[in-house]
Amino acid sequence: MYRILIEAAGALTSAFLIKAIQQSGNACIATDIAEQCHAKYIADEFHVVPKKDAPDLWGFFERFLSDKQVDIVIPSLDETLLEWSNRRTDFQRHFGIEVIVSEPGTVKLCLDKWLLYTFCLENDILVPDTSLSLDFEVLKPRFGRGSKGVFFRSQLAQGVIEQLTGYISQEFIDGEEYTVDCLFDAEGDPVYIVPRVRVRVVDGKSVVSQIKLDAQIVSIVNRIAKKLQFRGLVNFQFKKWKDRYYLIEINPRLASGMALSFEATENWIPLLVGIFKEHRKVEAKPIQDGLMMYRYYSEIFAQGDA
Repeated sequence: MYRILIEAAGALTSAFLIKAIQQSGNACIATDIAEQCHAKYIADEFHVVPKKDAPDLWGFFERFLSDKQVDIVIPSLDETLLEWSNRRTDFQRHFGIEVIVSEPGTVKLCLDKWLLYTFCLENDILVPDTSLSLDFEVLKPRFGRGSKGVFFRSQLAQGVIEQLTGYISQEFIDGEEYTVDCLFDAEGDPVYIVPRVRVRVVDGKSVVSQIKLDAQIVSIVNRIAKKLQFRGLVNFQFKKWKDRYYLIEINPRLASGMALSFEATENWIPLLVGIFKEHRKVEAKPIQDGLMMYRYYSEIFAQGDA
């Protein structure tokens, strides 16, 4: 049994990952910056950790991971992904801890929407027109995640637009939204590429999704993977318009809706353990095309402090 640490366990969608770790026969060490957290009641262990900008964050994690005898880390916060990647080799060499994350250059490119745009142009990957000036309809942080901080230019007053800093703008593509969940091995070869349609989205999270296999979108992901160094869990966001797929973003981490891809194939946690900790070859299973996921809230009741 391995002790597997996850971040941001207070997220409403974290339960599927906690359960997947436990169902694989491993222990989930859940962490969050907030004490009042549902993961406290469903994970094998729960610990409060410092915020992402804490001055001794990485010194804390070195001590914490060693003290708690953590074997594997599955990072999921955009704000810490690059540092986990930068420190991955040191954690493995000095502590025997496997941090499952893509290579630093890949993480840096994926987190920077402008760098990703220029990469797409250089490699003939279809992408919405993008500018460092706020000329196009969609305004979004150059470094940001999901729908947080995203605005439509036509809905903002000019004075508000002029005050935005650290933003890029993109052409608006009014198409069907796809997420492609991927599992890559240690050499960067894909084990699974699983496209799903985001049928219904609430606050940037897909609450209704459907597996929809499509050779064209799988081919695009394979082309990108030959150019970048992915490891572990990665998700790609696309929009389909006039039978063409436009890449919107790449997140080199777990996606909240990845539960559907697990269900449509198999639990990916044993595969991650096999690839990165036990250095075994793994084989993919058939993907259940058309499978749907409906997501809802669930409650935990616990006695509060007096």
